[in-house]
Amino acid sequence: MYMGDYIVIDHMIGPFEFACESVSTGTPFTVRVDDDKRDIFSDRTYPDQHPAACRFLRPNGNLIQCTIHTDSPPQCKFYRCVVMRIFNEKREIIGTVTGNLSLHSEDPRLRSIWEEAWQKIPETDPDSEVRIQVFLEDRGYRIT
Repeated sequence: MYMGDYIVIDHMIGPFEFACESVSTGTPFTVRVDDDKRDIFSDRTYPDQHPAACRFLRPNGNLIQCTIHTDSPPQCKFYRCVVMRIFNEKREIIGTVTGNLSLHSEDPRLRSIWEEAWQKIPETDPDSEVRIQVFLEDRGYRIT
């Protein structure tokens, strides 16, 4: 979500093509918005409301999607956006966990259980991701 701090759009080349630069390496690159994501890319609401977010992220239903997945730079390809999707007993998605093991959810019960998990599982534990998943599954959540 915060790749906007690391990717800068230098200028627009065409309607869906941009000259960009990786801030961390100074490497220039060109991207085209994926053909199947041009409709959601055209809506500027999300980047306007989230100025620190990557300029190429857009909501698509309950998901936040990269609109330049085909041309994304190496730092994006190695970043694990979503490592877990958390579902309730009705099989409704109620939360996601990003690659840095941050929970994104508005569900108060899930947030409370998440806090409880981190009180029991040290962040330095190399198996923390698996242990968190088991902790949530033991409490009735389905994880994918």
